[in-house]
Amino acid sequence: MRVYNFSPGPSMLPLPVLERAAREMCDYNGTGMSVMEMSHRGKPFMQIMENTQNLLRELMNIPEDYEVLFVQGGASMQFAMIPLNLMTTGAAAYIDSGNFAHNALVEAQRYGRVDVLASSKADTYAYIPDYDVNDIADDASYLYITTNNTIFGTRYIELPKPKNGIPLVADMSSNILSQPYDVRDFGLIYAGVQKNMGPAGMAVVIVRKDLIGKAGANVPKMLNFQTYADNNSMFNTPPAYTIYMTGLVLEWLKEQGGVEGIYQKNVEKAQILYDFLDQSEKFRPLAKKEHRSLMNVTFVSPDAETDARFVAEAAKAGLQTLKGHRIAGGMRASIYNAMPKEGVEALVNFMADFEKTI
Repeated sequence: MRVYNFSPGPSMLPLPVLERAAREMCDYNGTGMSVMEMSHRGKPFMQIMENTQNLLRELMNIPEDYEVLFVQGGASMQFAMIPLNLMTTGAAAYIDSGNFAHNALVEAQRYGRVDVLASSKADTYAYIPDYDVNDIADDASYLYITTNNTIFGTRYIELPKPKNGIPLVADMSSNILSQPYDVRDFGLIYAGVQKNMGPAGMAVVIVRKDLIGKAGANVPKMLNFQTYADNNSMFNTPPAYTIYMTGLVLEWLKEQGGVEGIYQKNVEKAQILYDFLDQSEKFRPLAKKEHRSLMNVTFVSPDAETDARFVAEAAKAGLQTLKGHRIAGGMRASIYNAMPKEGVEALVNFMADFEKTI
């Protein structure tokens, strides 16, 4: 029996994608092989790679002066790759809006001066902190943000606009392809694919070409964006099956009306859940209303014991993986692109019934 999986990642995938992958598992497109088995240098996989890159360019309207790279190591490896490749002045600015944003700035401190432009850490990251781009140092190589904070359920409603052409770098791991963005607003976008794009195994990096080729001579080849750009992300064997699955998800997304189409559905889904939380007498949302995420909805009941009972009983009802992150506590419903409206409605109905037992 399929359940509604509210996991923050790896997250649920669209059922049509899983069914197609199952059909093609042992024989992809008449090759007599699984994509797991075929050479990444062979024509069938090269077509998969090209198709996946082209679909992403189409869905995000990625300009030609940006490279699309597929990089192993997940989003966390980008915490190091970004300063190693982009921190050419020895300094960068970061906004500390959540756990992953904080981990990124701590990692970047290994490679240069990190100026924390603003932080909401003292308030358990319940909101995006106020910032002033005029406070960015003139020698900053880039400004780094995390557009959606998975653990705490917050997002940027408006993007910062750095001064003097300083590039904006964004971790979009938990909201890429969920709402429209203008790629030209960024010097670099990256995202681990295991939330909105495919199974775990790689990160997508979308980087303006003029920012590539500036890594120092001591940067390892596999941590240099130039290596990936020069070799179509195939300097070594790429995460072939993840690329294939990502392509299937992108095809599915195109059928949903693209990013704009799925965005309207995401707004509707999130509104259903937030409307319930706002009128509830026993459940309380954690994120400040003005910064609420469309992808990760965090909330609590009156006490930790009730939280645990809620998570356990919800799981029995087919509403899986609702336990909040250990840092934030409570509950978290991750309602990524693949979560249907019916799943959110089932959760709200369960919450309404459960509330009567508290």
